[in-house]
Amino acid sequence: MQAGGAGMNGSGATVIAFPNSRQTQVGFDRIELQRILDLYGRMVAAGQWRDYAMDFAGDAASFCAFRRAAERPQARIEKRPALRNKQGMWTLFGEAGQVLKRGHDLAGVLFPLERRLLKLVD
Repeated sequence: MQAGGAGMNGSGATVIAFPNSRQTQVGFDRIELQRILDLYGRMVAAGQWRDYAMDFAGDAASFCAFRRAAERPQARIEKRPALRNKQGMWTLFGEAGQVLKRGHDLAGVLFPLERRLLKLVD
């Protein structure tokens, strides 16, 4: 920023702001995490899940739920903000890695798991 022909330090240098920097890590906000952990707790109470893992990368955050710790995840919930304007930033993956549901709303993506929980409880 120049004021009267001189920079902030009087040397005539111009201060240039950094360009819009991207967020270096994707994560879950408090409401999203509360919703996911609520489902996890109910699945643990039903005897379906016993362990979980979370991964936070530069382009995606994921929550994996395991029946046993030594297995592949039974379900994986992934948040990719880059897909927000396309097919939705939320994806639900099954045990074999298949895409079960995609969407813009977390509640809609979690619906297949909640429906399965309701069948287990009845």
